[in-house]
Amino acid sequence: MVKSDVYRNLPTGDELPDSDGAPVDNEDQNYIPNVLLFLLKFIWADRNDWSFGADMGIYHTTGVNPRVPVVPDGFLSLGVERRKGGKSRRSYVTWEENNVSPSFILEVVSWTPGGEYDDKVEIYRKLGVLYYVIYNPEFWKRDQHQPFEVYKLVNGVYQLQIGEPFWMPEVGLGIGRSHLTSGTIQEEILCWYDQKGDRYLTPEEKAKQLQERTKRLADRLRELGQDPDRI
Repeated sequence: MVKSDVYRNLPTGDELPDSDGAPVDNEDQNYIPNVLLFLLKFIWADRNDWSFGADMGIYHTTGVNPRVPVVPDGFLSLGVERRKGGKSRRSYVTWEENNVSPSFILEVVSWTPGGEYDDKVEIYRKLGVLYYVIYNPEFWKRDQHQPFEVYKLVNGVYQLQIGEPFWMPEVGLGIGRSHLTSGTIQEEILCWYDQKGDRYLTPEEKAKQLQERTKRLADRLRELGQDPDRI
């Protein structure tokens, strides 16, 4: 059978599973991509031309079999419907997305090596993914890499980029590490940044920031002899 025969009758998204069925082996592989998705829903609340998938299968025709997906921890595609046909996607099927490949893919390295630095590099290169981010906070020494690496596809080859947060002009976002506090726990995560290098705040952070500004203003009014509750 020649390769063209394999792609003659491509399945629909409804016929394909949403993932490869392989479980993640640590909570960060789910948590970190979902934090990015959560933030993006606020940053791009007025836009409907993007889709972010977390642990979702990407079906494509650049591999051996279009029924075998690649499943990154997170990915962002631009120029596609936010909700395809008004519904959530079960999977991301490139031939149903006008052959639009993700512009950004994230892999979170775990204690079980998953080919992030070799096999998946080749898959994403063939797929034409512009930015490939590998986040490896725990096992970077084992893998002889840095904890946070951004690769850009240049002339068909992934080149390691310099700088953090790293601005991705084609995407319109920067990506980098930060620390967020949840209750009494402070944890390192990945966040989106603007072109000036400022981190996009969570809704909770924005609300707290507003409360602090309001309090400072009230305190200043009291120093001037005015009652802020009567203004």
